Amino acid sequence: MSKLSKKFPKQLIDRFGRVVDYVRISVTDRCDFRCVYCMDEKMEFLPRERILTLEELHRVAIAFTELGVRKIRLTGGEPLVRKDVLSLVEKLGKLPELNELVITTNGSQLTHMAKPLRASGVKRLNISLDSLKSEKFKNLTRTGDLQNVLKGIDSAIDAGFDNIKLNAVILRNRNEDEVLDLVKFSSDKGLDISFIEEMPLGIIGDHDRAEAYYSSDQIKADLQSQYTLIPTPEKTAGPSKYFRINETGTKVGFISPHSHNFCDDCNRVRLTVEGRLLLCLGQEHSVDLKQILRSFPGDIDALKSAIVDSMKIKPKGHDFDLAEKPLIFRHMSHTGG
Repeated sequence: MSKLSKKFPKQLIDRFGRVVDYVRISVTDRCDFRCVYCMDEKMEFLPRERILTLEELHRVAIAFTELGVRKIRLTGGEPLVRKDVLSLVEKLGKLPELNELVITTNGSQLTHMAKPLRASGVKRLNISLDSLKSEKFKNLTRTGDLQNVLKGIDSAIDAGFDNIKLNAVILRNRNEDEVLDLVKFSSDKGLDISFIEEMPLGIIGDHDRAEAYYSSDQIKADLQSQYTLIPTPEKTAGPSKYFRINETGTKVGFISPHSHNFCDDCNRVRLTVEGRLLLCLGQEHSVDLKQILRSFPGDIDALKSAIVDSMKIKPKGHDFDLAEKPLIFRHMSHTGG
């Protein structure tokens, strides 16, 4: 690993004064589910030569941590379906500057991977769970098995992660009637939960995002019919705004890209599996780090220079509009969740 050079800053700071200390790294665009809000039913996946190798992903992570990034989240697609992904996790878990290594997963692989992930240095898991009803879960994921995911959640609890959070994307006329049930499930398991407004990325067949939109405010109203929500200043370096449920102590988060824009304090960037460094989820400002990695192999200073320079084009925020066709044509699975 290279020593820090005086010509590089100790922190990444964009032109709006925001400190970027969190990067989401996509390790694959592939997934064993086909969730209606994330993928088209018949997806075309990237050929191997277009995606970063595990060694290249590790090199990018080194560069980011040497520039002040202290939290890395591995995403996909489904990150745990990538061959040999544990070897990357083990290397990232040993990075001395990294405070937190997190994985977002659909839970399908956790029955056999939860313990190895914990042993490799993963401290926290985010597990997607949009329904507790088997038929509805299958309809939302198109291919998923609810019982396998529930067993995976139990395996993760048994593995002893510092924190496990459930993520639920709530859609009108799909699963909005399960908000209370999902909170009860998370409370009974001793887990936190975040509710997410759908991100309008990619064209995904006949799914009507405007018709399916269910806002965070509507979810809060559903919860307040049964619970008392207490605002809390707690943060996890991500975009969630958190509340505590007075009756259970459960922490509930809301990620609200439409109803409550969270761009003002954005502290993160994303690396796609193709090596594009995305400066905003909802804009196309990006830098091709794959070109740097392959044109200057082994030159981490060239990589760090590109990352530092990218801060000059990080936009102020996104411009999501559910009434329009998506301005962003890459799917969430290509972007990295």
